[in-house]
Amino acid sequence: MTSQQDPIASGSDLSKQDGTVGRTLAVLDLVAGFARPVRFAEILAKSDLPKATLYRFLQALTNQEMLAFDEDRQAYAPGLRLVRLAHSAWAQSSLAPIAAPFLDALSQDTGETIHLAQLDHGMVLYVDKRNAARPVEMFSQSGKVGPSYCTGVGKAMLAYLPEDKLADAIARTSFQRYTPTTLADEAALRAELIAIRARKYAWDNEEHEPGIVCIAAPILSNSGRVLGALSITTANAQDRAKLESYAPRVLQTAASIAEAANTWRFPEQ
Repeated sequence: MTSQQDPIASGSDLSKQDGTVGRTLAVLDLVAGFARPVRFAEILAKSDLPKATLYRFLQALTNQEMLAFDEDRQAYAPGLRLVRLAHSAWAQSSLAPIAAPFLDALSQDTGETIHLAQLDHGMVLYVDKRNAARPVEMFSQSGKVGPSYCTGVGKAMLAYLPEDKLADAIARTSFQRYTPTTLADEAALRAELIAIRARKYAWDNEEHEPGIVCIAAPILSNSGRVLGALSITTANAQDRAKLESYAPRVLQTAASIAEAANTWRFPEQ
């Protein structure tokens, strides 16, 4: 991946492996990555495809209802067929349906923001969220993709990956410094992952967003495979001690979700 911080470009390397199908899906990723209706010229500026080829792929995706084209605005957006497929994937491949009652209980008990995430090619995919009693605007929303090396849920999952998958995730990481506390290189990240395994949970110490602190625990299968991660987040950096008091509850909730997921078949990372 060219840059872990650019979800618009995230499918480019993968697309080269699968010919026309891969390139078509990369165009779909490209359009969805804008998170708004987007004109052809904007897509072309981000794509490495020739103009005629890009137009042909866009037409095919529109014909198949994977994209919708607004004649008035001359803009492309994800289509209803894609929405249907996404809903099916969420129901069949995501931890969210299994975890929902456990997230509800944790949210009610703490009154804080709760996140549920899974790994997607070394990055964090937020699959569910419960807002705090007094919500605060932050990056993470269901369906969003973010970096793993500087988020609590991301580091909690990275810490328990087998070495080959961890090395692959790190190879995809550009280590952009978001804040003064962002882990800036592989050595710092690996040292942090050792500490996470020792204490069983991870911290995000304002590493991705200023003022945002969280405590996170991995969700592991019986065999130790990473299924996802769970976090409690606060927008008050002074609440670290309060968050640490939640560590046993976060770990127990993660274990409960993992137990409920034992009979569920999840896709490989």
